[in-house]
Amino acid sequence: MRKISFFIFIFSFFLIGVGEKKIKADSIKGDVENGTKLFKKNCTACHSIDLEKKMIGPALHGVTEKRNRKWLHQWIKDNKSLRESGDKEAIAIYKEYGNIEMNSFPQFSEKEIDDILSFIIQNPDSRKEKENHGNNNNNDETNEKEEKEFLVKLIIFCFGILSLILLWVLYRIQILIRLINKGKTEVSIFRKKNFLINILYKKILGDDKKKWYLFSCFTGFFLLAGIYESWNFLMKIDVNKGYKPEQPIYFSHKIHSEINQIDCQYCHSSAKYGKVSGIPSVNVCMNCHITIHEYNGDYLEKGKSRNEYNQEIQKIYKAVGWNPETREYSKKTHPIQWTRIHNMPDFVYFDHSQHIITGEKTIKKLKKVNLVCNACHGEVQNMDTVEMSNDFTMEWCISCHRQVEIDTKNQYYKEYFPNKKKQITVDMIGGTECAKCHY
Repeated sequence: MRKISFFIFIFSFFLIGVGEKKIKADSIKGDVENGTKLFKKNCTACHSIDLEKKMIGPALHGVTEKRNRKWLHQWIKDNKSLRESGDKEAIAIYKEYGNIEMNSFPQFSEKEIDDILSFIIQNPDSRKEKENHGNNNNNDETNEKEEKEFLVKLIIFCFGILSLILLWVLYRIQILIRLINKGKTEVSIFRKKNFLINILYKKILGDDKKKWYLFSCFTGFFLLAGIYESWNFLMKIDVNKGYKPEQPIYFSHKIHSEINQIDCQYCHSSAKYGKVSGIPSVNVCMNCHITIHEYNGDYLEKGKSRNEYNQEIQKIYKAVGWNPETREYSKKTHPIQWTRIHNMPDFVYFDHSQHIITGEKTIKKLKKVNLVCNACHGEVQNMDTVEMSNDFTMEWCISCHRQVEIDTKNQYYKEYFPNKKKQITVDMIGGTECAKCHY
């Protein structure tokens, strides 16, 4: 009986020792998904999202095993009171991190804190290591597109040269037909400089007037086609629809604007009230990337890996002179030379604020878009690399002015058009006058 009692005692002690950590972890039960949201919203300013790196605050991986639930709740809700109570661990952490006081969160309920701790236990973000080792299909597609565009331009250029040659041939044919009608001798016709006409006359067409007329029509058709294609080519010079330059730092609008729902005007702050939308300074980037050292999102662009995204974040740090290890700024900065995509000529006046504030409702209605920005710039929030989505020619602007109505509910127009009886478009109030955009 004593042996059985001793065995039960030893077995119970073993279970208690081995299961101690598990009991600690199991005592914290919360909603991991909600905890993830709360952590990202309230904690990422000081703590790394992957929980394994030190930032302003300590790495939180395994913190639920080092300290019990009650202590963690007290620390998160009011760490200052915990220190003042004489808690040695709280005081030690405070001193270790340069006497920087952690924000208190008295507004958190017990459940919400358990949700955050459950996120730390489960740590779902640190398990997202889905590297994409696909080939550089996007780069290949871009190169192929550029090659096709060059080939088209080359063909059009050749058409232009051919048109000039055909025009000269047509002119010489007309001279030849007149000479034949007058019965002139061949000696006056066949000169060295008319070798092409000489070949046509002697080897192919002879004195048959019908053949010469048919050949003239055929040549004239190709001449007109060549002139038409040459004109189209000339009209497309500096029309850069589809222009998608490589930037010094790769930036995906899809990740920032679509997936993370960053508002356009957070970065382009002058777009609504200024003439130009403006290019955000690196300080704007650092508002977020001072705490986001690595990309841990689910989305990966085809042909890209997390490591490539992380290298681009390091370029931001280099540009602004930030050391993520020491968390200090140096005086060595390297300004980023962005390549501008949408650039109106100097002789064209365009005001962003006028279109976004005054014309927002009517432009969105005409173009059937949710954001007024999309009317001109396309679905930027779905672009990995921003490209010019429209022609941005004078014809393109004027056609819009002829279709879009003015917003008569606007305070300015309401005064001038108190009784709107018919559709009033922008061109009706001077939207197509030359001095409106050129002055």
